[in-house]
Amino acid sequence: MSTGIEGLNQRFKDESIGFLLGTYLEAHKGRIALASSFGVEDQVLTDILLRIDPTVKIFTLDTGRLPEETYSVMEETNRKYGIKVQVYCPDRAAVEALYQTQGINGFRESVENRKACCQVRKMEPLRRALSGLDVWITGLRRAQSPTRETMQLIEWDETNHLIKLNPLIEWDEERVWDYIKTNKVPYNALHNQGYPSIGCAPCTRAIREGEDIRAGRWWWENPEHKECGLHLKGK
Repeated sequence: MSTGIEGLNQRFKDESIGFLLGTYLEAHKGRIALASSFGVEDQVLTDILLRIDPTVKIFTLDTGRLPEETYSVMEETNRKYGIKVQVYCPDRAAVEALYQTQGINGFRESVENRKACCQVRKMEPLRRALSGLDVWITGLRRAQSPTRETMQLIEWDETNHLIKLNPLIEWDEERVWDYIKTNKVPYNALHNQGYPSIGCAPCTRAIREGEDIRAGRWWWENPEHKECGLHLKGK
C-alpha cells in the first residue's frame, strides 16, 4: 500500500484542494466522510466539501466533555448549511467503568490514564464512525505540532484500513483564517479567546504569547505525547 500512497501523493501534490476532494468524493461516493471537531480547519473543509457535494457525510465525536462553545458552533453549522452533522458518543458502560477506575479527572495523573480516557471517549466512537468507509478526511496541518510534521497529503491508516486525506496539510494558520473570513464560515468562539486548538473542556486551555499552538492541549504532558491516538500511525 505504501507504494500506491506515494504515487497518489505525487499525482495530487500540485492539484487544488477542490480537485483532490472532488476526485475522491466522486470515486468513493457514500464511503467518504469528514471527521470534524469543529475547529477552524474542519470548518474550512466543511465549507469546501459542501460546495462540491451537499450530501457528503460529516461526523463528530461527542466525548461528553466538550466546551459549550463547541456545541454552539455545531448548531450554527447545521443551520447555515442545512445539514445534520452525525454525532457519535462513547459507550455508556465504558464511561461508567472509566469513572470507577480513575475518577472524574484521573486522566491528569498519568499519560496512561489520559490515553485510557481518550480510548473510551474518542477512539472507540471513531471506529464506529469509520465503519464502512473507504476514506476519511481530516483538518490536520503539519504546522500544528511536532507529532504531525511528517504527515502527508494522502496516507494509509493501517489501524482502520482506509485512506486518510489531509487536504490542509500544507496550509499555514493565516491561510486558514483568510478562508474563514472571506467565506464567512462559522467558527468556535473560543478561537477569539486564545484557543487555537480545542478539544475536551478539561484538557484544553488558552495559550500564552509565544507558546506553540498545541500548548493548550494536555498542557501537563510533554509535546511528543500530545495526541489522543486518532492520528498516530500504527496505533
